[in-house]
Amino acid sequence: QGQLVESGGGLVQPGGSLRLSCTTSAFTMDYYGIGWFRRAPGKEREAVSCISSGDGSTYYADSVKGRFTISRDNAKNTVYLQMNGLKPEDTSVYYCAAKQWLSLPTPSAWAYDIWGQGIQVTVAS
Repeated sequence: QGQLVESGGGLVQPGGSLRLSCTTSAFTMDYYGIGWFRRAPGKEREAVSCISSGDGSTYYADSVKGRFTISRDNAKNTVYLQMNGLKPEDTSVYYCAAKQWLSLPTPSAWAYDIWGQGIQVTVAS
């Protein structure tokens, strides 16, 4: 199975927005649960948002609820993480991860077996 590819990161001012994309050419992402995780320097990896395979149920960490939105575009075989109202504490490397037939949104990194390389998001003025 192939690797996931993240894009859309970068430098943004506090209060700004970014949209991260996660895609692959190796499999159909609709059959996979997808998770977005992040790791800041000196901190543990944390789950940000997840979407299940099938019905597309979602999970959001408390720290991003109301600001971030996870979604799928099956035609583009892509999962997005729309990030609005960004804060300096959102600065991190963001990773997407996938697991086939993950029918519940699962905020546990151990559940996923396919990972992207990660992409930097920096929120600073």
